[in-house]
Amino acid sequence: MRSTKWWTAAAAVGLLALAACGDSGGGGGGTGGGPGGLKPPQIDKLATLGAGEGSVNIVAWAGYVENGSTDPKVDWVTGFEKETGCKVNVKVGGTSDEMVTLMKTGEYDVVSASGDASLRLIYGGDVAPVNTDLIPNYKDVFDGLKMKAWNSVDGVAYGVPHGRGANLLMYRTDVVKTAPTSWSVVFDPASPYKGKVTAYDSPIYIADAAVYLMKTKPDLGIKNPYALDDKQFAAAVDLLKQQNQVIGEYWSDYTKEISAFKAGNSVLGTTWQVIVNLAKADSVPVEAILPEEGATGWSDTWMVSSKAKHPNCAYKWVNHIVSPEANAAVAEWFGEAPSNKLACAKTAAKDHCATFHAEDEAYFGKVWYWTTPLAQCIDGRTDVKCKDYAAWTQAWTEIKG
Repeated sequence: MRSTKWWTAAAAVGLLALAACGDSGGGGGGTGGGPGGLKPPQIDKLATLGAGEGSVNIVAWAGYVENGSTDPKVDWVTGFEKETGCKVNVKVGGTSDEMVTLMKTGEYDVVSASGDASLRLIYGGDVAPVNTDLIPNYKDVFDGLKMKAWNSVDGVAYGVPHGRGANLLMYRTDVVKTAPTSWSVVFDPASPYKGKVTAYDSPIYIADAAVYLMKTKPDLGIKNPYALDDKQFAAAVDLLKQQNQVIGEYWSDYTKEISAFKAGNSVLGTTWQVIVNLAKADSVPVEAILPEEGATGWSDTWMVSSKAKHPNCAYKWVNHIVSPEANAAVAEWFGEAPSNKLACAKTAAKDHCATFHAEDEAYFGKVWYWTTPLAQCIDGRTDVKCKDYAAWTQAWTEIKG
């Protein structure tokens, strides 16, 4: 399952340095730039697809590349190897920071990058634009996931969406008698559940506070929770410092959150749909909602290294992993909505896509997917500077005390 995905301040400073000199570079794939005129390095995308090179080296989240060794029934690698002749070598990444470091070595061809890493890889010149014409299954990816701020720059695709999920509000129904409808219950300083409120342990959680403030403090003018100027950022940080007084524990390991809810140590807080499902399967009385203010969420992206030694096998893998069959299998195993709209007919559990809202664009229209905060405001503002992820990382340490 998904691990903690957070940066070190030093790594984020590296991206800030890139941003400072970005205007002098060429546009990714020969086009313009991103927020504030920031331009990725000029890197050509693969023009034609040739024969496989015999192997492909992948950096991925646990559960994304399964060959039957974890569970004999869970295998979408063996068939790919037989069909293409590309032997899959996978390195499981524990954090987004680790994945970025690994991709910089040039030893890996493909990475499943989360939104808090993808822009680092793009602006760092570590991944190349993708030629979607060479990825037949791309046409069936939900339009709601294509050409977004975390997987493209100025109309140029830098990867293929893998899946998606929302960060929900979960609560124990035997303790929280009145079903909540708003995130206000986790930010209430006079909460009757003080000491039993939980929150996701990552600097990216600052965006959750920003989503709440977008609706409750409209005078702040927040348009994008990942684009916060000094005043907006200070408001989000202050809210989280206030919340810290009612937090019992922060979580990053999904198994620990399940255990905390099962023991009653946590009764209210942020979660993922897969955690809700597993907790219910373990007879924990929980429910979860997408609050009225909306929520943050995530969509990972398969990206190809700009230094790929096996580019043809890399493209073959990306096309395979988002095929209806493989995408359905990984979505069920991992616990997420698939990215390929044809995958819903291939899942073993026929209600999987309904459970994870795979085809509900109105639902995901309320979700702000994780995106790397940059000093160049990604909401389009050019008259102010926004807080980059280095500032988010530093602030998170202060929030937790």
